[in-house]
Amino acid sequence: MVVRIFGLSFVVTIAALVVAFLYGGVEALILTAILGVFEVTLSFDNAVINATVLRRMSDFWQKIFLTIGIVIAVFGMRLVFPLVIVWLASGLNPVEALDLALNPPPGDAAYFPGTNDPSYETIITDAHPQIAAFGGMFLLMLFLGFLFEEKELTWLTWIERPLERIGKLEMLEVVIAIGLLVLTASFIAPEDERSTVMIAGALGMITYILVNGLGEFFNVEVEDEVEELAHSSEGEQEAQKSNGRSGPSDLAKATGKAGFFLFLYLEVLDASFSFDGVIGAFAITADPILIALGLGLIGAMFVRSLTVYLVRKGTLSEYEYLEHGAHWAIGALALILLYSIGTHVPEIITGLIGLVLIVAALVSSIVRRKRQANETASV
Repeated sequence: MVVRIFGLSFVVTIAALVVAFLYGGVEALILTAILGVFEVTLSFDNAVINATVLRRMSDFWQKIFLTIGIVIAVFGMRLVFPLVIVWLASGLNPVEALDLALNPPPGDAAYFPGTNDPSYETIITDAHPQIAAFGGMFLLMLFLGFLFEEKELTWLTWIERPLERIGKLEMLEVVIAIGLLVLTASFIAPEDERSTVMIAGALGMITYILVNGLGEFFNVEVEDEVEELAHSSEGEQEAQKSNGRSGPSDLAKATGKAGFFLFLYLEVLDASFSFDGVIGAFAITADPILIALGLGLIGAMFVRSLTVYLVRKGTLSEYEYLEHGAHWAIGALALILLYSIGTHVPEIITGLIGLVLIVAALVSSIVRRKRQANETASV
């Protein structure tokens, strides 16, 4: 199973490293490898969350996520997205933005010698407040939604159970998210970025509410129709066929809509997770080709393979606290993104916090399984 799931990722990794070597020699190869490891380390919690959503999708939509989705992840978020930021922020057209990325000023200069024209890296870095506000609020809404929902199993029971009771208040997560956004814009964001941060953060919230809401809506429709079909007689189903219905059934259409919005939700989620990786990559290199090869081809491929492995292996069912740990990691990442609007946070800290929470959840899951096994053996 491991070879089948991760085989393509290893092949793509070798191909990406070869391309990097041909493109820029040994230095480019090393930088690409570092970027790949950097992305996988930052995105392990992303893989866990992806797996919780992916296991609700049909085989067809899982394949779409692993094919079309990877194209969006590699070329959309890791290559096109930074170019779009430069395009919008500088007024350059896409071709000029790409030329700016491929021809940076000599050394580590933020501006081209003898001009007031900012470099590609400078433009991306300057756009960090709105990027962090959008991604931070999207992830914060995801975390709060998990925190306030009723759960059969809790990890940090001493805090999760009281929050579940408080979460019965309607729209509490929206109130808290808006409050944190206002505090961020008022006290953390630079004065000249406050309105931009408010708008970007509001768009992040709107995106989450819209995409998640549509996914839940169509998912409920599917569950209702499945239950209805389960209680209908064979005669009723034959009658439906005789009415001249052709093409996909209503259930298939509903499943398709639900799968589409879950796919859309996953892509927005992946984008929110990748913001810090894309920005952090500039601490390693500003070359968009190497970023696309390292973060995109290597990093994104391994994250998707890891997601599939978690689903196929049933790891989330076997280690039941992993999902909890991933959501707490998301909450930490959301707060770090909001804080980073005013103060730089080293990417290593972001990655380590998420990794520590995931490992803690994994250890707790193992301890719980052993305790349950001992209780069963004693009976």
